[in-house]
Amino acid sequence: MSIKPITTDDLRRMKDSEGIIFQGCGGNPQEWVDGINELLTESKILLNGTRFSDVYQFQHDELTCLLFPFSNDVQLDTGKLSMWRLGTYSQFGGTWLTDFVENNLGGFKDERVKPDCALIGTDGNIFALSGKAARTLKQNGMSAEADEMIKKIMRSGSYEEALGVIGDYVNITDGSESEDYDEGQGMSL
Repeated sequence: MSIKPITTDDLRRMKDSEGIIFQGCGGNPQEWVDGINELLTESKILLNGTRFSDVYQFQHDELTCLLFPFSNDVQLDTGKLSMWRLGTYSQFGGTWLTDFVENNLGGFKDERVKPDCALIGTDGNIFALSGKAARTLKQNGMSAEADEMIKKIMRSGSYEEALGVIGDYVNITDGSESEDYDEGQGMSL
């Protein structure tokens, strides 16, 4: 069993996760984890002897909060948990991870990293630009994104819209940001 400290910024990166957050958990966090596990077991919410073992602790609005993430290791009756959460809100401030992030932290962060792609000053043909952008994505291990980008470009209604799609997937540069750029030659090596 572990209680790992995290930041609210870490919470904003948990886009594909869910869990329940308890707010105002002062004192010994292990006592909170043990107590919540016991309450959920007694209420027949935790099933088949499973327990929350990996819990996250963070600070928000001067309150200590605990996130009990849902995982395949924890078997829950989510319907009962939903009703229990509503009934005990005044005691524990229980809320879902997704609701907490959206309502208190401004939403989840888009973690997609856009690689640099030197397109400025190159052949302006949209097929040449999209091909170079797709190669850049593939070289950065983003083959699925390259395929997705090409499909969106093909469905776009104009040159400007197609450029916008490319810009959604790569950082369009002129090559001067690249380490391989030779200022004396004015071009990438």
